[in-house]
Amino acid sequence: MTHRARHKEPDTSRASPADEPGHDVVPRRGDFLEFLGLVLAAGALVLVVVRPELPEALVRALSSSTAGLVR
Repeated sequence: MTHRARHKEPDTSRASPADEPGHDVVPRRGDFLEFLGLVLAAGALVLVVVRPELPEALVRALSSSTAGLVR
């Protein structure tokens, strides 16, 4: 998964922004968004495998709507 690197500078504290008073940081929000992205990508892959005509219909619909905007 994604790991955040900490810069090793001698005069910086090792505390995260959530540990400092006055900062509201949502814990593990990045992990949730990464999981959500993986689920959406897997769902799209399953749809392409199960219904191969779906991407063709999507391209056809997008191209016809784009052509309608040009006119």
